[in-house]
Amino acid sequence: MSAVVPPPRTAGGLLHVDRLGRTEDGERLHGLLWRAGAGWRMISSAVLGGGVGERSWVLNAQVSHGYRRTDPARHLAELARAAGVTGPGVGLMTAADVRAHGRGEDGGAQAVATAGLGVRGWAAAPGRGTAVPAAPGTVNIVVALPVALTDAALVNAVATATEAKVQALLDTGYDCSGTPTDAVCVAARAPGRDGEAHAFAGPRSLWGARLARAVHTAVREAAGPPPPPG
Repeated sequence: MSAVVPPPRTAGGLLHVDRLGRTEDGERLHGLLWRAGAGWRMISSAVLGGGVGERSWVLNAQVSHGYRRTDPARHLAELARAAGVTGPGVGLMTAADVRAHGRGEDGGAQAVATAGLGVRGWAAAPGRGTAVPAAPGTVNIVVALPVALTDAALVNAVATATEAKVQALLDTGYDCSGTPTDAVCVAARAPGRDGEAHAFAGPRSLWGARLARAVHTAVREAAGPPPPPG
């Protein structure tokens, strides 16, 4: 995976992503890479680097619609190494063209989202859990906050981001809560020497509200209008 020459770092602010491109099995595919650097704690549901811990990069890689590899974590690690990043990071994947990503910013909270909504539905739909769709369409959300959060607040931030995603999809006209393979990554600054960190990230807290608005904007932009019925 080789990077296209990126715009100046100031263009993307805190959450600047480089656009990447590669050819795989004759197909041109793309990626978004955030070289966050040191000093970040992230929480993620990603297949690579999921959970809570210090992470220094986030890769959102496009894969083919007929993706059949059974080792996605290894695949993402290979792509990250090819892009020149090392150490612990987060790897997301989607069949959507990540070049059509959306961005949102509110009061210092920033979000980037990609949206593949071909396989969408409601989280509590009857029969869910019986199979995993072959094509990972996926809504992927990456959020960066310039402040430290406690572990509980990081969990709270994931819930807030998910609520904002669903609100954005409904506001855009999609009759769904997302896709079966949606993923999220929230990055917050590591606590300083004083150890202080925000204890809340719900939608009525200062940073939770900002996060929610940033995610809402990013998902609406990435999703675009739904296809006409029929």
